[in-house]
Order: sequence, then C-alpha cells, then structure tokens
Amino acid sequence: MIFNPEYECMDEAARQKLQLASLKNLVEMLYSNVAFYREKMNGLGIKPADIHSLKDLERLPFTTKDDLRLNYPHGLLACPKDRIVEVHMSSGTTGKPVVDEYTMKDINIWREAMARTMAAAGCTKDDIVQNCYGYGLFTGGPGAHYGALNIGAEVLPMSSGNTARQLMVLQDFGSTMLTCTPSYALYMAEEAADAGIDLHKLPIAKGCFGAEPWSENMRKEIENRFSMKAYDIYGLTEIIGPGVSFECEAQDGLHINEDLFYPEIIDPETGKALPPGEKGELVFTTLTKEGTPLLRYRTRDITYLMPQPCSCGRTTVRMHRLFGRTDDMLIIRGVNVFPSQIEQALIEIEGTEPQYLIVVNRGESHLDEVELQVEVKREFFSDETRGLEVLRNRIENVMKSRLQIAVKVKLVEPKTIERSIGKAKRVVDNRKL
Repeated sequence: MIFNPEYECMDEAARQKLQLASLKNLVEMLYSNVAFYREKMNGLGIKPADIHSLKDLERLPFTTKDDLRLNYPHGLLACPKDRIVEVHMSSGTTGKPVVDEYTMKDINIWREAMARTMAAAGCTKDDIVQNCYGYGLFTGGPGAHYGALNIGAEVLPMSSGNTARQLMVLQDFGSTMLTCTPSYALYMAEEAADAGIDLHKLPIAKGCFGAEPWSENMRKEIENRFSMKAYDIYGLTEIIGPGVSFECEAQDGLHINEDLFYPEIIDPETGKALPPGEKGELVFTTLTKEGTPLLRYRTRDITYLMPQPCSCGRTTVRMHRLFGRTDDMLIIRGVNVFPSQIEQALIEIEGTEPQYLIVVNRGESHLDEVELQVEVKREFFSDETRGLEVLRNRIENVMKSRLQIAVKVKLVEPKTIERSIGKAKRVVDNRKL
C-alpha cells in the first residue's frame, strides 16, 4: 500500500523543485541559527544566497558524528529551546550520546515517514501491531509506534524483552504485524517452538525489521518460522530515527523518503559525489527538520543508489541494502558499539593491559553474543582465582553500564592477544550478515 501517493509517486521534476525550496530554507535557517554551521559555511566562502540548484549542495560542509558529539547537548539546536517536545539519543564514541531534538513538526514528519514505511509492508488501519522495539531514548519503539498510529492501526507497545509475555500477547491479542530487530524475531520463534506454540496458526502476517544488519538468509528464516513477509527498514537517530528508507512489496532496494531526506553517495576518501549505481558512503541532508537538522551527514554506511523505476509505482530513489561501514562501529542488538568506548573504559580499570579483542558471534538463539578478551597485568594474573573473578565481574559491569549491552569477559595472560604491525585488529565479527 502507498500511504502518500502525492509525495511517494511525485514526478521527478516536481520533487526536485520541492527539494530545492526545502534546501534553501534549511541553509538559511542553519546559517542564521546555528553558529557551528555559520562558521563552517563562512570558512568555505558560502552564503545562503549562493544556493541556486541541488548541485550546489556539494559546496556545503559535511557533518560527522564527531561534530554531534562535540556540540553535545544543544550546540546544533536550530530553533528556540521551548519548541522542543521530545529528545532521543544514541551512543557516542566516548560516552557522550548523539542527540536528536524534535519539535512538534518534526514528530509529525517522523509519523509520516514511518507511516509510509509500515504501509509499504502492508500495514493498514485493520492491523494489530505488536511493537517489540525498545522504547525510551532509543528511536526504534517510538518510531514504529508513531507510524502505526498515523495509519490508524492498533498498537501493542510491548518494547523489547520478556519473551514469554510477548508470545502470550501474540496469541491472545491476535497480532497481525511485528516490529523488532530481526535477531529478536528469530529468538521469539525459537522460544515459541520450545513452548509448543505453532506460529503458523497465528494471524501474524508481516513485519518491519531493522536496527541491525541482517542477511537474505535471515529474512527467509524469519518468513518460514512465522509464515510472514519480512521487510527491511532503515534509519538512524541522527537523521530522525527509523523511517528514512524502507522496502516495498518488490523488495528490490529501500525507497528513500526523498522529500524529507536528501541522499548522496560520496567517495569516503575524497568526499566527492558519486553517480547513481556507484558504491560509496551514504550521506543525508534533513530537508524539513526544525529541531536539530543536519547538512550532509556522513552515515559511514556503504551502499549505492538505484534510480530505476520500481514496479510498486513509487518514484523515489532506492538504496541497496548496506554492504558495511567505513568506520569500526559495530551494531549489536540494535546498539551502536565502538571499540574506542571499550578501550576508554579499560584504561580506567586497574589491573588490565591496553590490549583487547572483541569477538562477535550470532548464537544459537540468533541473538548477537559478544566476548571481550582482555589482557591482565602479569602480577594480577598470577593472583588467586578469586581476584580474577572480581576483576572479570567488574569489567562486565562497567561494560554493561557504558555500552548498554551485556558482554562476556574473558581474562587472558599478557601477550596472548595477537599483535600486528600497523593498525591493531580489535574486532572479529563472525556473524554472517
């Protein structure tokens, strides 16, 4: 189902005219209200009046995650603080979170973007949506909630976890649509099998899955376990949350909500714009946001754009599913994790060496499992076993506090972790994504 044909099926010339008008307004607002962007533009010799075409976007400065961190918490706010009605955050590289502040208009934009996303997966006002994304500062739960409400569907705001209760509600309330991470969907399916619940007999028929990388094989597994159609969705807190792009029934790339978020693909080394079909780093400009709009935000995600017509009738450009990232960020159960976060925490823990290795596996339950191997100082390692257990527990508690996920810590002797000439290898990701 196409939720908003006027914008999703807009003629390309009309869309570009709309995008240019939005871009001009955005640049004027940022130049006037945000010192960070004004200084950046002045440094490049650019004024708002210099923006005459969409091509001129390439003259404007990039924004990076470091910029967001350095301007924490309100340095990128582009409107009066009293207009902010909601705030969401995701983890930053050194403990400072990335902040997205929303006006009421921004919330309505988010509702619209997510309504299009969920409608593309077949959601209608007759559906019962079991929303198992996390609520709170994480954008997943609220985003899916807003989208379903905008469509007029019934929402069960379950949040994540408590799987036995999730399965009970799935049966008792006749949920027809599921929203969660793909790994959690498979975990639910396994728990259902152990509990003797036949998911094929339930009315659940479709789902929107995202917040972590997943493969086509994982999609097939979810669809077979639930007898449902599984759709990929994409978003990030910095831009608005989920709802930036989504799959339609053709499942041939993810449609970008181009009237709201302008996409570019750049060479990650040079920053030069690349043509459609060429693989590079995905960059977004938030054309219509008011709270914390961003110019040319470098997502670090690698993909390419697909401008060819889609059989669904939408005319928006599509992005191929992600191939990877240009940085060392890991996405573990929907949470952004940087090795630098772990390194910073280990430095503060007495008894450890500055050598570690992160090993990521997808366990039998289909959930991500993280083992952190940490070298211990020689004098500490030769201590009694009880002392090592205390240290291991301390590291696990610190990591859970810093990373917001559980990490299994394995203490190893000094010089156990392999050294390398050049950049140290800190991550072994064994997931087949």
